[in-house]
Amino acid sequence: MSQQLSDNVCFALYTATNALVRAYRPLLDEFDLTYPQYIVMQSLWYNNDVSLTELSHDTHLDPGTLTPIVKRLEGKQMLTRQVSPVDERKKVISLTLIGRELQEKAKDLKQQLRQKSSMDASRVEELRLHCLELAKNLQK
Repeated sequence: MSQQLSDNVCFALYTATNALVRAYRPLLDEFDLTYPQYIVMQSLWYNNDVSLTELSHDTHLDPGTLTPIVKRLEGKQMLTRQVSPVDERKKVISLTLIGRELQEKAKDLKQQLRQKSSMDASRVEELRLHCLELAKNLQK
């Protein structure tokens, strides 16, 4: 039996990730967001007023990648970076009113993407759990 590139789980995940990001692009264009910016905004919608370190941990983006994303979102007035009242060496990243309003406007994006995938919710959830398990196991 002949093997193919698509037989590799790494290739399947890579192509699925690329397809996912491409599918999100037109949906996110409406909000003037890139996919990494959307991930940062989602993190802040779940847990606001955090340090860059906490945001980096939650999004799995390293600080060198995250800092320019945060600066661009700050330029779009979706968040602010202010000195922490607890530790002046740290900055606290917080949503602005524009960033909080965006949460309501963007609430249907995941559902739109699920419909576009033609997969039922239980299969998407199963896929999500398998991906998280794989990521956790590979980080050991």
